[in-house]
Amino acid sequence: MQSFLSYLSAKVPSARILEYEPLSKHTSFQIGGPARAMVLPGKPDDIPELLRCAQEAGERVLVMGNGTNLLCPDDGIYAVIIKTAVSFAGAWAEDDTLTADAGCLLSRAAVTARDAGLSGFEFAHGIPGTVGGAVVMNAGAFGGEVRLVIRSVDYCDTDGIRKTLHCHPAMFGYRRSPFTAHPELTVLSATFGLNPGDPDEITAHMDALRCRRTASQPLELPSAGSVFKRPEGGYAGKFIEEAGLKGCRMGGAMVSEKHAGFIVNVGGATCDDVKRLIEHIQAKVKFRFGVDLECEIRFFGVTS
Repeated sequence: MQSFLSYLSAKVPSARILEYEPLSKHTSFQIGGPARAMVLPGKPDDIPELLRCAQEAGERVLVMGNGTNLLCPDDGIYAVIIKTAVSFAGAWAEDDTLTADAGCLLSRAAVTARDAGLSGFEFAHGIPGTVGGAVVMNAGAFGGEVRLVIRSVDYCDTDGIRKTLHCHPAMFGYRRSPFTAHPELTVLSATFGLNPGDPDEITAHMDALRCRRTASQPLELPSAGSVFKRPEGGYAGKFIEEAGLKGCRMGGAMVSEKHAGFIVNVGGATCDDVKRLIEHIQAKVKFRFGVDLECEIRFFGVTS
């Protein structure tokens, strides 16, 4: 690995390489041991080149955005992790479209759209993730979804070859996209089709959504957002609450007392704590209601 990192540094000099970087510093859960190497691209063209180099050398590569829906292992990951949410994070508007790099925070993309007088992306303003992650998971909130506004996605394969996917809503489903079926593909950027709007009205809409989110979600504690996908016939949080699991705790991981659909890190939580709590919740809800809860958070380098 060391010789590969030296080669990578020479081949992609604009990228910064961090060895044995704690993943707890890069995830909203604040959980995770060291990555053997974390690479911070200096410019968008670095990503295809990094992927090409890794493919040629046979090195394992994982790509992450801002780490807001990831659970990372306590003993770390022996791999090269490319983190896009640093410099690969631009957004720009032209006519009725918004284009953003994969590492762009959704909040920044939404503000860019607003400042350009474009409406339709307000739902994404409070989602604590990146454009790349939102595309992969078809992120949504308060009635809005990526699939309703996305036009195209630029991506590359493991050989670093860039391609474009022209999108339509039927290609996406609930927390599903063409990229969930093909995790070997890396999203580089996405373009969204929006509508003209008044910036003041857009701001008021985003503020209202932020207030709803603050009132209903435990944003004051580390978490990875909603733990489970919405099951048929109800909401995960409601099933969990009715199973009497609010406040249930395993080590430093606890079912939020504010919103039962969240697991929060109340101090020193480990990956194992979270996994055991997830399994306990799934078993209790299955026993009580016959409902199978499927995880929405991503087990990053973890065998679930």
